[in-house]
Order: sequence, then C-alpha cells, then structure tokens
Amino acid sequence: MEVGRFAPSPSGRMHLGNLFCSLLAWLSARSAGGRVVLRIEDLDPLRCPRAFADEIERDLGWLGLFWDEGGSLGGPRGPYYQQERTALYAKACGLLAGRGLAYPCFCSRAQLHAASAPHREDGAPVYPGTCRALTEAGRAERAKTRPPALRLMVPNETVAFTDGHLGRYAENLASDCGDFILRRSDGVHAYQLAVVLDDAAMGVTQVVRGADLLSSTPRQIYLYRLLGLPVPRFYHLPLLTDAEGRRLSKRDGDVSLERLRQKYTPEEVVGRLAFLAGLQPAPAPRTAQSLVEGFAWEKVPREDVRIPKGLF
Repeated sequence: MEVGRFAPSPSGRMHLGNLFCSLLAWLSARSAGGRVVLRIEDLDPLRCPRAFADEIERDLGWLGLFWDEGGSLGGPRGPYYQQERTALYAKACGLLAGRGLAYPCFCSRAQLHAASAPHREDGAPVYPGTCRALTEAGRAERAKTRPPALRLMVPNETVAFTDGHLGRYAENLASDCGDFILRRSDGVHAYQLAVVLDDAAMGVTQVVRGADLLSSTPRQIYLYRLLGLPVPRFYHLPLLTDAEGRRLSKRDGDVSLERLRQKYTPEEVVGRLAFLAGLQPAPAPRTAQSLVEGFAWEKVPREDVRIPKGLF
C-alpha cells in the first residue's frame, strides 16, 4: 500500500505554500488508495513549540485533510514528533561515525560563508573538507573552545534519480554539496538525517514536497543507501509565489491560514488551491475528497505558480 505523509515544521502558522503542498501530498496518497502519516518536524525545540503543532493539526482538519496515523492521533510507528525521536538519530550518528564515515567539524557558519569555497545555487557553501583531515590532537584542541558538529563524508559520486513530477535530477556529492551536517554543534540533529530515518521507520513510500528541497534529495538517497533503507519515490512541487514572483514565507506572514479562515470556507480555500494546481479550470469551491478521483500529476504545473492578485 502507498503511504504518503505530511511533515510540517511547526515554526509558525501554515501559509498558502504549506497548504498547497499538504493538499497535493494528501491527494497523491489518497488517489492511489493509500494512507497518510502526520509527522511533526520539530527538530529545533526553540523554534517549534508544541502549540504550533497543535494549531497545524486543527488547520489540516478544518481543510478536511485527515490523516491515518501520527501527530496527537498516535499510531504503531511513533513517536511522531521528532523531538521524541532523538535517540534514533543519535544511534545512526554513532553507527556512521563508528564506520569511519562521519567526523567532528568545528567550522562556524560565518567561516564557511567567508571561505573561498564554491557556493551552491541557493547560496549555501560547498563544504571544502576543512576538518576532515584533523588529527585526534587537533580535534581535542579545537574542542576546548567550540563544540563540534558532525559531518558525513561523501564520495566523488553522482547520485541521480527520477522525480515523479520533475523528471531526472542528478548531483555530484563531492562537488555540488560536499560533506554535510548530521548533527549541529548545539546537538540538534539535521533535517537530512532525521527525514531519512523517519520516513523509513514510518513506512513512507512517497514523499511530496516543494521544489526548494529537490537538491537535498541526492544527499538523502546516499544516506538511505548507507543505512540499508528503502528509498521512497519523490515528487517535488512547484512553489507558490505572490503576483510579483516572490516566494511565500512564514517569516513574512504570507496569507496565513489564520487570515484565510476569517475570510473563506474550507471549500473555498481548497478550490482555489486546486485551481492553482491545475486540477480544475476555475477556482470554484471543492472539498478535498471530491478531488481524489480526478487527481493526476500530469495536471500539476512544473514551474513556480504565481498567485493572481485578488485570488486570496
């Protein structure tokens, strides 16, 4: 059976882009007769209070996007809050370090951005391997002034996959991203590690998320292979932008569900999102359930979608 998932980060109220992704993830799983898991990606406890997670559940329920397990509903493959899964992440870090595949890194973010190493398209620096060759003595000396992060060594290898919506994508791990973080210097485990372990443990077979995460997929596939875990199918969505082409952001408060609930019915919100997704020719009110039968990935745009002025 297909298993899809919602995996929101409760760092604020959901905005239209989050809702767009949630709707399409739900439709993709339901149209295949599958189940839906709700996992709360609250890795950073300072940014992700439980109150925001509870709010997300209420918002999803208001839209009719009900899930089969996870969140406060619980289920057989929990816990479903990442803050409660840290022992699993720590075990994997220990396993990879014990195999000589991970090492402590003492570089600060400011040092990496100031370095002359190449940067990715998103502006993130490609890690130049500064701490990979440190001796034990060198690591001990640096540990006196800064707690280390933990990085995974990557080979000079190209990882390619076929996205279910955007087609073939490939990256060379060494030149396009470099050794990447498994655990931050403050002890918080990295998204790349947590999402791999959690999707595998929860039996997820399809991952639906925004195209801004497309470039993280080769790293995750590499981790799946290292850990001997099954790789799910990936479907990356176009991002919603405002009428000027600016991407939506929680930080900027773009059309939050709090505002939408004051102005529209659930059916009106779902219908407008379905229109943006190419699932109907006009923004007429619809229930999520009524969209299941006609859902097809071929209908969904591949380029970023601008929200026409006045639609919301």
